[in-house]
Amino acid sequence: MQRSKFLIGVGGGVTAVLALAGLGTYLLAGTESTTGLDDHTTTSVDGHRALVANIVAGRTESKYHPLPWVGDKVSDITCPTGLKAVTGATLTCTGKKSDGSTVKIPIRVTKADAKSVTWKFER
Repeated sequence: MQRSKFLIGVGGGVTAVLALAGLGTYLLAGTESTTGLDDHTTTSVDGHRALVANIVAGRTESKYHPLPWVGDKVSDITCPTGLKAVTGATLTCTGKKSDGSTVKIPIRVTKADAKSVTWKFER
């Protein structure tokens, strides 16, 4: 009887640890960012307010490989222009994997208003 309670306790503990690890991975591996638009972060692309390219590149690089078991390590990300602060706008940035190969990173604006832009990238 005590042995079965012990096994149930161990099984519950393992399940809880795995659930927390999964939740942590989900939260840290998110690909969405919201960035404020101000004089230091804004440029103009095709007559629209846009988030400057180096902020998009830097944030993408920092979130692309947040944990060793999520995604590939990517460095030297560059974006050809700023990211228009218009819902649905897209941009493709380029990075380098650790093996030297190039990876294209599609980015899409999910929400934009006068004060901020929310965008996400795909791994």
